[in-house]
Amino acid sequence: MIHLEHVLQNLKKDLQDMANLVQTQLTRSRDALLHFDKSIANQVLHTEKRVNAYELKIDSLCENIVALYNPVAQDMRAVFAYYKINSHLERMGDYAKNIANNVLELEVGYDEQLLEDLDILSMFEIANEMITENIVALISGNPQSAHHVFEMDMALNALHDNGIEIVVAAIKKDTEQTRALLDLASTVRRLERVGDYNTNIAEELIFCFEAKVLKHQDSSNK
Repeated sequence: MIHLEHVLQNLKKDLQDMANLVQTQLTRSRDALLHFDKSIANQVLHTEKRVNAYELKIDSLCENIVALYNPVAQDMRAVFAYYKINSHLERMGDYAKNIANNVLELEVGYDEQLLEDLDILSMFEIANEMITENIVALISGNPQSAHHVFEMDMALNALHDNGIEIVVAAIKKDTEQTRALLDLASTVRRLERVGDYNTNIAEELIFCFEAKVLKHQDSSNK
């Protein structure tokens, strides 16, 4: 294995570790929200520093690879893809942090029936499963798993649209809870955005391994 291949393997491993950490952040923000556990929410905020550290490290590695090894063809696609994936993962980590922040600002937890009606648990589960599919594609070098992400995003979008309608109805029913319910709507929106960033990652992986550009294509064609 030449040195560049070794460096790229290490870079891929760092991306996998960062993706796993972001999954943990989403899981903790989910638990903090569902169980109204501010100690877990604080864990998310504390761990955010590690997510940011990974982003800086991976950015630096990508820049150094370009400067020192002058990669071409497949290797260059990989470096560009990993650089963008790194940014998308960091943004997902930010959303997990924001959800945890909302929990810390709550005086009381959300009504369990409301959370069940929103199917917020499924939104978190789909978002994390999308990350898993992308990790599999990244590590295996086979983009087939990444193709599954687009269908999952459609399911997440449907839950988002339904969830916003439910929150709006809840606000009309109890205007005194408007602030807290708007924060809940923000959580629904952030989970939908996590899905969008996962589709961006899937597009980068497909570009990396198949040299196909899917950006701006309709989801049904991906």
